[in-house]
Amino acid sequence: MKEKNIKRPIFPKKAVITAGMPYGNKELHFGHVGGVFIHADTYARFLRDRIGKDNVIFVSGTDCYGSPISANYRKLVEEGTFTGSIEDYVRQNHDKQKSVLDEYEMSLNLYAASGLDRAAEIHKEVSEEIFNELYEGGFLEKLSTPQFYDPDFKVLLNGRQVVGKCPIEGCQSDKGYADECSLGHMYMPSELIDPKSTLSGKKPELVEVTNWYFKLDEYKDALQNQVDDLKRNSNARKYLLKTIEEFLKEPIIYVKRKQLDGDVEGLVKKLPKHTLIDEPKKPSLTFIFESLADRDKAREVMEEMGLHFRTGKTLVPFRLTGNIDWGIKVPEKEGLDELTFWVWPESLWAPISFTRAYLESIGKNSEDWTNWWQGEDSKVYQFIGEDNIYFYGIAEMAVFLALQGKESQDEINWATMNLPHLIPNNHVLFMDKKASSSSDIKPPMAKELLDHYTPEQLRMHFLSLGLAKKSVSFMPQVYMPEEERQGPDTVLKDGNLLTNVFNRLVRSCFYTTQKHFDSKIPEGEVSEEFISLSKDSVLEYERHMFNHDFHRIIYVLDSFIRKLNKYWVNQMKKADTDENDELRKQVLIDSFYGVRTALTLIHPIAPSSCEMVREYLQVNENLWDWEYIFEPLSTFMDNASDHEIKFLEPRIDFFKKHESQFK
Repeated sequence: MKEKNIKRPIFPKKAVITAGMPYGNKELHFGHVGGVFIHADTYARFLRDRIGKDNVIFVSGTDCYGSPISANYRKLVEEGTFTGSIEDYVRQNHDKQKSVLDEYEMSLNLYAASGLDRAAEIHKEVSEEIFNELYEGGFLEKLSTPQFYDPDFKVLLNGRQVVGKCPIEGCQSDKGYADECSLGHMYMPSELIDPKSTLSGKKPELVEVTNWYFKLDEYKDALQNQVDDLKRNSNARKYLLKTIEEFLKEPIIYVKRKQLDGDVEGLVKKLPKHTLIDEPKKPSLTFIFESLADRDKAREVMEEMGLHFRTGKTLVPFRLTGNIDWGIKVPEKEGLDELTFWVWPESLWAPISFTRAYLESIGKNSEDWTNWWQGEDSKVYQFIGEDNIYFYGIAEMAVFLALQGKESQDEINWATMNLPHLIPNNHVLFMDKKASSSSDIKPPMAKELLDHYTPEQLRMHFLSLGLAKKSVSFMPQVYMPEEERQGPDTVLKDGNLLTNVFNRLVRSCFYTTQKHFDSKIPEGEVSEEFISLSKDSVLEYERHMFNHDFHRIIYVLDSFIRKLNKYWVNQMKKADTDENDELRKQVLIDSFYGVRTALTLIHPIAPSSCEMVREYLQVNENLWDWEYIFEPLSTFMDNASDHEIKFLEPRIDFFKKHESQFK
């Protein structure tokens, strides 16, 4: 039954899957798992079935460094609620994160930690190697820029130790931090509006501090060329490319016209060379500059005039270093010592460190990581949240180009430039509101959800939300007041496809085989109708998986399984009424073929339950191998003529509901 002459998607021979990096100052909330990890794990499991389990590496880990972790740790110590070292603090959270991921059946080859154990040693080596390569290649510059300083505490402030308003025009984030906002917009510290120190609650001072920066702003044209190529030659998500392009604009400043009292010309004469867009119906004037330096000169002019303004998204030098103690030490260059890596850059290459650590752990040469990350027959798939598009889609891509020796003005053959493929998901809201550990609306912890739902129910639900298209609300009834609960729990809708419909069908196949055929699956030809139905479902599923359209995969499964179930109910009722053994036999032959196909498609989503069915079918693991996707069950029997299914006792469920759902 091998398929011929059908144009099917081509998958790489080897693949690396990554799934973001949760901070080491927290446990996992529902957004970590439902917004990124479940999608990444489903794809990793699918690829193992599709191209072989030894050809897939799935890595992630705890992001151990950064000012939020230092700040939280210091606060707990001051309150007397934690007595260990900062490393102990991070390890405690890492262990909790890993435990929850295990409970959700994440199939990570390695869930490491950037600051713990052997992975930390390798990550330090990789960080130093990358810094040295960038420095020696001329891709770094030493810049003295303003940094926030709290005179009351006599300390320089980093990251989330400063809170204000994002200076980017149109930004909807609830918080701006020292040099990035909660939506991932980057800017210079001096641009932050109404800054306050989280230590003293007062407005901090700005002092000049020297750090190393990557020349990201020079890669605007190269990144635009990459986006253009991705539009033509890839299945990259459209809003990913749109978001990247928003940052590839010339430097812009927006000024409210009412501040100028009609004297626009007076401001224009004081500014560096620019283009002015003055649309009378709009409240703001738009000033477009040729360079970042010209924009910054214009900012100085406007500040001296007492004007309030907003800047537009554009590329700025990407800071590599900082001065917090809890971080990886940067190699000393040109007299700059005692610097540590800023957390964002080193987290971008941490998956490389984890890949090397994993290869070493299984006795392979860790230097073989290049074959996985850069090989012609390999592909890296990075699952991220939408807030991180700037870092992965812009900063990471430019840094990786530089590491391959590509300067900003070089002609690049994008067909041979094997950069990671990004799969960004939109936000998972909670009760129609954005929830996060740092916002007023606190999200439920991922572990808490398992008190009410099974991992497979949650995996089905989060995949069905369609986060590839838009932000969607997670609305579990168990977190609603009793009076607000209307109708069935939406979290269970897609899980019920397995726990109710498919579970009932599989059980019926077993019980009927035991009752009428002595536990032997009947032999015979599968109906053409069923072969066609299964084939169409497989090819549609495969296409959606290739495009990472996980919600469409759930639609395919829903349609396929319900058709299988409808056929079973109608035809078996007829066979039982007429006591027609031949019809009953044919229904079993067809239904087992349909069940066999459905199991392979469901396997990446509900692995444990599918394995239980395979065990009772008494067939081998080739059932999951897509090389045999169109083959019947007999292909996977060690001895088809004597084969018997394992006896299924009454009231045994393959796809189980949570115990709380029986109350």
